[in-house]
Amino acid sequence: MSVLISSDSTCDLSPELIEEYKIPITPLYIIVGEKDLKDGIEIFSEEIFKKTEETGKICSTAAVSVEDYRNFFEEKLKEYDEIVHFHISSDMSSCYQNALIAAEEFEGVYSIDSQNLSTGIGQLVLDACELAKEGKTGAEIKEILDEKKSLLDVSFVLDTLSYLRRGGRCSSVAELGANLLNLKPCIEVKNGTMGVGKKYRGNVEKCILKYVTDRLKDRDDIDTHRIFITHSGSYSEEALQEVYNTVASCQPFEHIYITQAAGTISCHCGPKCLGILYYHTR
Repeated sequence: MSVLISSDSTCDLSPELIEEYKIPITPLYIIVGEKDLKDGIEIFSEEIFKKTEETGKICSTAAVSVEDYRNFFEEKLKEYDEIVHFHISSDMSSCYQNALIAAEEFEGVYSIDSQNLSTGIGQLVLDACELAKEGKTGAEIKEILDEKKSLLDVSFVLDTLSYLRRGGRCSSVAELGANLLNLKPCIEVKNGTMGVGKKYRGNVEKCILKYVTDRLKDRDDIDTHRIFITHSGSYSEEALQEVYNTVASCQPFEHIYITQAAGTISCHCGPKCLGILYYHTR
């Protein structure tokens, strides 16, 4: 039985990993003025930030439509027996619900609500690829990863709250307080929703290193197989290398991937957002 592993563009996997694992991507939409542009195909993070700087207005996002999913599933089922498709948390987008509606017309389509975002989804996607290679069925893959997703640790530090505020996910009062105190909040994803964790103060690049150390150092409950360092852009190669080195000094990870977030995530977090995304063992 052939099982295809696919994902929405919110998985934020690098082009190299997408190519290596042969993962088809269904793009969400970035709305710029009156144009609906496909995330990662027709528009990228840097263009979103540039547009925001020019107009003072952030771009908005829209879910993959039922029709898009229907066309995708129909086309891929000509080649594969089953599809396991991953989505951003259903509490953050209607992608999952739209896919369920589209999948009613087909046999062998398994939609997974990641209850997560960015390369938290990417972790699940790569695990699914490995399970499919082992010969697991779509139903088996879904069952395994629906259970394993609770072990994900997904968080990120914001340089600015203005994008979340303009997108309706943060109050103006909270933004003002953070700006006045030069705070860089850590946003944590738990049970499919975002909440504020520890707050850091000062230069974001220094805050990031403290954040990484806080989350990884001297922990005995971290799965060291794979970790993602995912950022929204505007970091120098030197700064990213320093984050990489800090991660490597805290835990003996087998694979450390640096990826850049696609447009959907960047629309809401703004430039210089960075997170580390990995599994716990318990």
